[in-house]
Amino acid sequence: MSIQKVRAALGGISGVHITPYAADGSPEPRQLARVIDRIAVAGIHNIVSAGNTGEFYALTPDEVRLVHDTAVEANAGRSLFTAGVGRSLKEAIELGRRAKANGADALMAHQPLDPFAAPQAQAAYFKAIADGVDLPLVAYVRSDAMSLADILGVANHPNVAGVKFATTNLMLLSECIRASGPGTALWVCGLAEGWAAPFYAVGARGFTSGLVNVDPARSLAIHAALESGYFDRVRDLVATIAKFETMRTRFGNGANVTVVKEAMEMIDFPCGPVRLPGLPRLDEADRATLAGVLRSWGLLARSEAAE
Repeated sequence: MSIQKVRAALGGISGVHITPYAADGSPEPRQLARVIDRIAVAGIHNIVSAGNTGEFYALTPDEVRLVHDTAVEANAGRSLFTAGVGRSLKEAIELGRRAKANGADALMAHQPLDPFAAPQAQAAYFKAIADGVDLPLVAYVRSDAMSLADILGVANHPNVAGVKFATTNLMLLSECIRASGPGTALWVCGLAEGWAAPFYAVGARGFTSGLVNVDPARSLAIHAALESGYFDRVRDLVATIAKFETMRTRFGNGANVTVVKEAMEMIDFPCGPVRLPGLPRLDEADRATLAGVLRSWGLLARSEAAE
């Protein structure tokens, strides 16, 4: 797939799917296929497999491969399909080449979590993956420790389609965008719906989403309002998800995936608890709050009616 087509999809919503588990704690392919089908049918532009919402770092390499294979088959070419890769450079390249052979359209490289990673070496890591796999790459930048020159070095790599910018340093993002040229990667809001409006204001396009697992139509409505420049509408829509997204940030983002998976359970998508070191389950008070949010969205009513 051409880098232009990948960038076009990145300007939409990059939906990061969950990883459902069976009773024995292993990934459950049938439930995963249901999740992917729901996202693809909704019309989400880019499905990201084995991202953070998919618990990438809690999966073994073999499980990541299973997740990629199951998700790309379930998607069946309906949305752009981006495979998440990471960990050691060798693992990331090997996983990326395998994902390409099995039908992935693009790669998303997780930022290395090594506590001793040097900022300039993190940039080199992304460029090495872009050199090593002949698929357009999305670089997942979660730290603003990299210099402007280092980030631009990644964004201007000929095989980098986008930069998933996932820090709140909008001044740095603004500098990156001002220094961009016609061939520079697309700058994508990596902090989901709640941050999309200020990111759009400085020139980014598209956003990532875990919400798409639960209510893809709500995410699509926010994207449509952003693309039309209806920022009053965006604010109103974001207000409806504020409690949900705030719950995800609890415990230093330790509840991020937990809230999504608990919501999926409530709307009849069994997916099992989050693996450690994430928060496995919400307490009863938080579950009641979450149920209230889903009820306000009309999701619990639909689920109960189906029963």
